[in-house]
Amino acid sequence: MKKFIFIPLFIFLFTALTFSQVNFDDYFIHKTLRLDYVQAGDAGSSNIFFEQMKCEPFWGGVVKNLIDKFNYGEYRYFVYDSGSMKLIYSKGFSTLFQEWQTSDEAKVLSRSFYETIVFPYPKKTVKVEIHKRNRDGNLEKKFEIYVNPDNYFINPETPAKYEFSKVLDSGDPSVKVDIVIIPDGYTAGDMEKFKSDVNRFIGYFFTCSPYKENKDNFNIWAVYAPSQESGTDIPGKHIYKNTIVNSSFYTFNTERYLMTMDVKDLRDIAAGVPYDQIMILVNSPLYGGGGVYNYYSIVSSDDPYSDYVMTHEFGHAFADLADEYWTSDVAVTDYFNQKVEPVQPNITTLVDFASKWKNLVDKNTPIPTPNDSKYYDKVGAFEGGGYVEKGIYRPKFDCTMKSRSRNNFCPVCYNALSEMIKFYTDK
Repeated sequence: MKKFIFIPLFIFLFTALTFSQVNFDDYFIHKTLRLDYVQAGDAGSSNIFFEQMKCEPFWGGVVKNLIDKFNYGEYRYFVYDSGSMKLIYSKGFSTLFQEWQTSDEAKVLSRSFYETIVFPYPKKTVKVEIHKRNRDGNLEKKFEIYVNPDNYFINPETPAKYEFSKVLDSGDPSVKVDIVIIPDGYTAGDMEKFKSDVNRFIGYFFTCSPYKENKDNFNIWAVYAPSQESGTDIPGKHIYKNTIVNSSFYTFNTERYLMTMDVKDLRDIAAGVPYDQIMILVNSPLYGGGGVYNYYSIVSSDDPYSDYVMTHEFGHAFADLADEYWTSDVAVTDYFNQKVEPVQPNITTLVDFASKWKNLVDKNTPIPTPNDSKYYDKVGAFEGGGYVEKGIYRPKFDCTMKSRSRNNFCPVCYNALSEMIKFYTDK
């Protein structure tokens, strides 16, 4: 009974907060405060330890919708004005750590992961809290710190400066979705290839809906940060390369899972431009990539399916879209608790289907929806998704979040991506 009461109350308070947007200039200046920390633990525990704070020269995020209205992400952070305790900024995100916690390795080993959060640089002292979802989907506070913007331990040093270009210029970053593309495994001699690859991937991106309809709502930046060696790490083949952000296949011992643990260097490189999303382009012909919500997305440059991987992984990173497949090899086990409704917008356990896409389902479409060809073009609830065959349901029989099909987002994913674009570009 207590749990039943808590959820509506949380939703009520969360909804109220989303309509209490604040005036940016009352609390912030147009720079970024980056808070770095280490998260450590094992399958059943985690702790967050403060590392450092940095002042970065640009704020590329929103200036209007400072309070995140989406209940996405396995974590959320909240920034409060310390004088009034008014919430002045919030954001949801996910990390590699919470994925790793469901891996076999986490059952026998403790590990630490370097992580960061960013928010507009405050004018006065603020309280910052980081919350993590427990197994029941409820947020629990894991960390808090008071930040005085005049603290002389806030590092103002500008990281190594690299050349960059604004490959697509649609206007003011504060009302655009700004994507910064970072190279990995491109040497100084490979930079012309990187430039060509960036243009090719932008072409893929903007022939995919809903991005093509919203091209004028995006800015694309490219940073020309060279690596010492071409390529990337492939541990399963005993191949290691010295690269600028240390990407690697075999993340969590999954061959195609291409990621980086080097979030610190990644953020330092990205800080040279204003950005909302980080995309890493890895100079490799192998199939692979990854994407974590408000963390980063990453894709290899020259695999035949790289165009699909890029749009799929950006769906994770930008709108917290879940994987809708269950047959591919993954490192996680029992990732979603089927007794609660997942926060990701495109999967459901049917525990609270009304909060998802029930309104898009035709009255003649049964729920759950049978695996019958007559329903393949319908929105329903098809069983299979979230890495399991039973108990988790997806909106449509096929989608870019399920199969290797680039321009094929189902209506639910399309709507989630479109709503996120609106949130970033609201004037």
